[in-house]
Amino acid sequence: MSSYESESSPSSGSAAASRLSRRAFAGGVAGAAAAVGVGAGPARADAPATAERPFAATPGRHAKRPNILFVLGDDLGWADLSSYGSPHIKTPHLDRLARQGVRFTNAYSGSATCSPTRFSLYTGRFPGRTKGGLAEPIADKSAGLEPTHPTLASLLRDAGYATALIGKWHCGFLPDYSPTKSGWDEFFGNFGGALEYYSKLGGGGEYDLYEGAVREGDATYKDLRYYTRILTERASAYVAREHDRPWLLNLNFTTPHWPWIADGDVAASAEIVRRIKAGEKGALWHQDGGSIAKYTEMVQDLDRSVGEVLRALRRSGQERDTLVFFASDNGGERFSYNWPLSGNKGSLLEGGIRVPTILRWPARLDGGQVSDEPVYTPDWTATLLELAGARPDPAYPLDGTSLAGHLLRGREVPERDLFWRVRGERALRRGDWKYHRGKSGRDQLFHLGRDQREQADLSGREPALLKELRAAWERTEAELLPYPAV
Repeated sequence: MSSYESESSPSSGSAAASRLSRRAFAGGVAGAAAAVGVGAGPARADAPATAERPFAATPGRHAKRPNILFVLGDDLGWADLSSYGSPHIKTPHLDRLARQGVRFTNAYSGSATCSPTRFSLYTGRFPGRTKGGLAEPIADKSAGLEPTHPTLASLLRDAGYATALIGKWHCGFLPDYSPTKSGWDEFFGNFGGALEYYSKLGGGGEYDLYEGAVREGDATYKDLRYYTRILTERASAYVAREHDRPWLLNLNFTTPHWPWIADGDVAASAEIVRRIKAGEKGALWHQDGGSIAKYTEMVQDLDRSVGEVLRALRRSGQERDTLVFFASDNGGERFSYNWPLSGNKGSLLEGGIRVPTILRWPARLDGGQVSDEPVYTPDWTATLLELAGARPDPAYPLDGTSLAGHLLRGREVPERDLFWRVRGERALRRGDWKYHRGKSGRDQLFHLGRDQREQADLSGREPALLKELRAAWERTEAELLPYPAV
């Protein structure tokens, strides 16, 4: 059944919300698997994310493996786009992307802060399965993504893809950790969690803009223009290249992460730099700066930047065969618009982990669609691997579920739990039900279909369900690494 929803009225997340159009399932990627030498046959929706059962081709649609442009905003809240309900932030380019593809209303990040979510994307696994993923977020050189761990990039590279990461890495520092050690052929960007937009100084006063960094001591890349402009130019140039094979580009903006400096704010930049150089701890956090107006300016700049990259993609002639994905790495921060959700970045309440998520693939998916299926970051790793005909490493089983069968063939997403753990907090979603324990230590139960704001605690009415969901969370948690002592 075809169902559409106006971009000005986001879904409530209820069962009545719009579903994906049946026409979306007409696509297929037969030949993707053939390109990596695997067999044919129907794929099960609940099958592991492998290329052993490629999709059937559909007459009239060629079967080319997609290029993948995976764009992350930084600390962008769930309702910070006008297509998600923001009354004051205008995002016409991302709204157009949503009209051309699928907008997800119940999409989540893999964690509530920057680096753990990136771990869950790059590995397709819960952050707590790796030592580096326990840092929330990474703040020093003691942790990172081990180069021996397979990643989305390394697995796609093994399947014949060119790979690049432009922007924020935040999965460990040199000399031990780097995108070029973990599967990306090319890297241009910053290692840390934040930097001042003009000077490129991190919180400790270090200069943090690199090109192709492999080892400590590699030369930094000097460019003192506004960072979002630089990343946009780099990404536009990458997609416009002549490519002789499919490619993955992880484009990780730092916008709209603090400090609250928009393009042209050179005086505010100079003041932050002065404080950093004077040794003021926390200067980069900019706790005494920012405003809703400034935040709006930064988000709208992010929207323009994404639009510029998409124009370069269209001019290159690759738009039809490029899967474009846009999301945030976690929920919004101080000035974010999250209504009607409670909580923000760092919390496992909805506002801390539910994020705007848009997917477009003209060759395979119809536009104008809305999905209210609960999905989260590890699912996209599994999905992209399947669509690209890449094989996960059986020694590192994925925690995500491939959504390829749902997106392309209309299959139901298999019933499963979405699991989160951060230090001192836990959450699990099953269908419309969510189990949550915050730092107060009190177990709560919410029905998100009726109460997205998580105000009506139903744990007293549903003790058996609470017990069941708590036990499910604890079974998964028992498989993860323990947090180190503080």
